[in-house]
Amino acid sequence: MTTSRVRPASIGKFPVSELSIKAYQSMNTVKLDSRETCYFAQMSCVGSKGSTCNVEGLFHRRYRRRLVVKRRHWCRHVLDGAGAEVSFSSSEEEVGEDIEGDIPKGVLIWRAIKLPMYSVALVPLTVGSAVAYLQTGLFSSRCYFVLLASSVLVITWLNLSNDVYDFDTGADKNKKESVVNLFGSRTGVFIAAYLCLALGFMGLTWAAVEAGNMRSMLFLISAIICGYIYQCPPFRLSYQGLGEPLCFAAFGPFATTAFYLLQGSASVMNHFPLTGTVLSASILVGFTTALILFCSHFHQVEGDKEVGKFSPLVRLGTRRGAVVVKMAVITLYALLLAFGLIRALPLPCILLCSLTLPMGNLVVRFVQDNHMDKQKIFMAKYFCVRLHALFGAALALGLVLARMGDRTYLSWPIFH
Repeated sequence: MTTSRVRPASIGKFPVSELSIKAYQSMNTVKLDSRETCYFAQMSCVGSKGSTCNVEGLFHRRYRRRLVVKRRHWCRHVLDGAGAEVSFSSSEEEVGEDIEGDIPKGVLIWRAIKLPMYSVALVPLTVGSAVAYLQTGLFSSRCYFVLLASSVLVITWLNLSNDVYDFDTGADKNKKESVVNLFGSRTGVFIAAYLCLALGFMGLTWAAVEAGNMRSMLFLISAIICGYIYQCPPFRLSYQGLGEPLCFAAFGPFATTAFYLLQGSASVMNHFPLTGTVLSASILVGFTTALILFCSHFHQVEGDKEVGKFSPLVRLGTRRGAVVVKMAVITLYALLLAFGLIRALPLPCILLCSLTLPMGNLVVRFVQDNHMDKQKIFMAKYFCVRLHALFGAALALGLVLARMGDRTYLSWPIFH
């Protein structure tokens, strides 16, 4: 791939100043196949003040799908000797659609797999196990990996069934990475989804029986029920804007606490207690997980409106949604500090989780800067996934270090 920059001598009947040329070049960085020749189609611009000229019209249609055009939304060029201004507007949506149509199937399959999203299975398990280690000093790797495999299967059910039911409502009609759209078989995806759920539930049940702690199954079943009523008929509470509270409960207090109970059951305690530490940690995990879901709606607002899906961003709009993201990140770190002050979480957790502040700031700035850009804001959820994974890893590591540094650390029990 080579980079070609074109420096026009004039636009229409006006000569172009050096300043205009630099601005023009900054708007038109074009990546071309080295074997192709790029040439301009005829373009005319009206020379009156405030007239607009479409940058995309510069290039022959034959090559449009091969171009990646980096442009600002609006740029004004002051033309020498004319005192007139020409505004260049970019047709990003049209170019975006053309480029989107050329995405290889392998890339679409990778998007459909949503591998980064499986951190929502890893983080609750790791944090719950770390809290149990803090309390008991014990860790069962066998139990951990069985629970991890089972959790991944349950998350796969959530992803596949979500694509099936969104296909039914038409919410995914333009979503090329939808599994149903990729493979063209709603029935096949539906069967695969519920097969994953059955296998995952069997693994979770086996782990609970092995640990001899059936209380954990109540939490796990509650988490799965949250996932079902979130997206499956006849409930589909996500269409009423209730997805985030359900996501918070499922992956936070329910799943994290269940994994804590399963790992802690190896101890000599007859009744492994629920403590302030596991409650605090599960709240933080649920918070970051819900933030991922919230940010996944930014690029889907128009599609959600069309099918009557009243997500929080449909109700709020993207501008106010960006403010919500900022307040959510501030609240996350405020809760972290509060839990540290009441000694629900040990000091190493507070220190290590504080190191993720730059990532939290990055999420806030990215959403604020790009909430109106449908192409860029797609990445917001992946920045949230990074925050979720880093924050969860820091939290778990802090719990482990606290146990190593103070074997007598005890959190206040809530229930026995």
